Amino acid sequence: MAQHGHHVASSQKALMLEMKSLQDEPVEGFKITLVDEADMYNWEVAIFGPPNTHYEGGYFKARIKFPVDYPYSPPAFRFLTKMWHPNIYENGDVCISILHPPIDDPQSGELPSERWNPTQNVRTILLSVISLLNEPNTFSPANVDASVMYRKWRDSKGKDREYIEIIRKQVLATKADAERDGVKVPVTLDEYCVRTQVPPTDDGSNLLYDDYYDDEELEDDDEDDNEDCCYDEDDSGTEDS
Repeated sequence: MAQHGHHVASSQKALMLEMKSLQDEPVEGFKITLVDEADMYNWEVAIFGPPNTHYEGGYFKARIKFPVDYPYSPPAFRFLTKMWHPNIYENGDVCISILHPPIDDPQSGELPSERWNPTQNVRTILLSVISLLNEPNTFSPANVDASVMYRKWRDSKGKDREYIEIIRKQVLATKADAERDGVKVPVTLDEYCVRTQVPPTDDGSNLLYDDYYDDEELEDDDEDDNEDCCYDEDDSGTEDS
């Protein structure tokens, strides 16, 4: 019992610090609140679809549920908004390496190093989820039909538009939610990229949007960072093996 109490105290403290850090330096394209002020273990996330992608203008709601022994075990990430995507189950649960416990499971095709470890945090999860939306992993899909449809779109170089049309419909359907919640969804890069000061000790994961959307402007500065940032996790599945 004492052990349990220790976990609760240390995970609550860790989550309070993370929440404060995310409020002081928000991740572009995300808004985070507690579902209930008295409960640090359930977070509500609003995700804005990044401009210049098929998700532009979208307002997607999700929940992050943390275990009592966080950060030693990963949280669960579930979309409340209906999502058609190879790596999102019908109930909204996101299937992504970073949220899987770091056990050796050769069947999964994932390396233990791609899985959860206690140095990960909400910021790295959010960046991974946004990366996954734009670059699905078709290696072990959670939604097989969406995966087949995405591959048809990709392999036809965009001529087979069924996948994209479903996503655009879902994006349009989120407008009513945004209005109901009184939220203005960013649609331009300027609105989306609310630049924030990042301390120099940061691991560079905040460069994701800058590199991805503004490369002309930032190419010279960030060329070296690109190699070990952002998209590694999902690359394995985007080519047919």
